[in-house]
Amino acid sequence: MIPESDRLVGESPPFIDTLEAVESIAPLEKPVLIVGERGTGKELIANQIHYLSKRWESVFLEINCASISDSILESELFGHEAGSFTGATRRHHGYFERANHGSLFLDELATTSVRVQEKILRLIEYGQFERVGGSQTLTVDVRIIAATNQDLPSMADQGSFRMDLIDRLAFDVITLPPLRERGEDIPLLAEYFGLNMAEELDHSMFTGFSDVAMNALREHDWPGNVRELKNVVERAVYRCEEGEPVTEIVLDPFESPYRPTNEMNAKEPKAAKSLARFPLDMKKTVELLEYELVQQGLEKSKFNQKKAAEILGLTYHQLRHYMKKYEINV
Repeated sequence: MIPESDRLVGESPPFIDTLEAVESIAPLEKPVLIVGERGTGKELIANQIHYLSKRWESVFLEINCASISDSILESELFGHEAGSFTGATRRHHGYFERANHGSLFLDELATTSVRVQEKILRLIEYGQFERVGGSQTLTVDVRIIAATNQDLPSMADQGSFRMDLIDRLAFDVITLPPLRERGEDIPLLAEYFGLNMAEELDHSMFTGFSDVAMNALREHDWPGNVRELKNVVERAVYRCEEGEPVTEIVLDPFESPYRPTNEMNAKEPKAAKSLARFPLDMKKTVELLEYELVQQGLEKSKFNQKKAAEILGLTYHQLRHYMKKYEINV
C-alpha cells in the first residue's frame, strides 16, 4: 500500500480531474504515460495507478532513466549474461524480469537512447526481449508506467525519440497540473507537510501558519512545484520554535548577504553596461539580443533543442517560445 507520507493531497478542480483520470486508467492492462513539470508528483501518480490496478499485490519497481548512463541502463532494464562485457562475471536479472506480473515505472523516459527505446517498444508489443549478450528470447508480463517532463512529440519531430514508441505508450496520457494552477491546494499541502515535519521533530503539536507566512506561500509561483513547497514548509517548521505558528518563510535557502558570487557573473553586468550606446530602442535591442542568444545556443548545441535549452538556462518550452517568436527554424 502507498505510504502515509506519500499521500496525494488536494481538492482543486485540476487535481480532482487528475485523480479521476488515474482511477479510469488504473484497472486497464495498458501502458500509461505521465507528463508533468519537475516536482509535480509523477512518482506518486505512478504508485497510485499500480495500487489501484489488478496488479496491486504484485511487485512495483521504479527506475530513474536519467540517473544511469545509456550502456548501463540497457543492462539494468533487460539484464545481461555472464561475460557479455568486462566486469559481467555472472548473469544479471534486469528490472523487466524482476517486475514480471507487476508494474515498472520508467521515470525520465525522454533521456533514454534510441537503442533502449527500440527494445522497450518490442517488449510492449510482444512482451519479449533478450538480455545483453544473450540469444535466448525471454517473455514477461509487465505493465509499463512511464513519465517525462519533456514534450515527446516535439522530440520525435527532431528525431531524438521514436514516434512509434510514443504511439504504444500513449494509450492515455495523464498530464499533471503545476502547483501554480492549484492555488487552493497550497494551504492544504502546507498544513499536511507541516504536520508531518512537526511529527518528525517530535513536536507535541503544530500550530499552523501566520497570515503573513501563508500569504507568502500563496503568492510564490513555485517553479519546483509540490516538491519545492514541501522543502520550504519543512524548513520553516524546523526553524520555528515548538508551539509557535510559522511566521517566517524562506523560499531561497541560498539567500544571504555573504553568498559567494561567481566572478564571471559579477563581470557580466559591467560588460553589458559598456556595450550600451545611447540613444537606443530598448525593446528592439532586447529582442535582437534574445534572437542572437537563441541562435548561438542552437549552433553551440548543434541544433539539439534540448541541449540548447539547457545551456541557455531555459526549459524546452521556453526555448520553443523564443524560436516561434523570432521564426527560427531548425
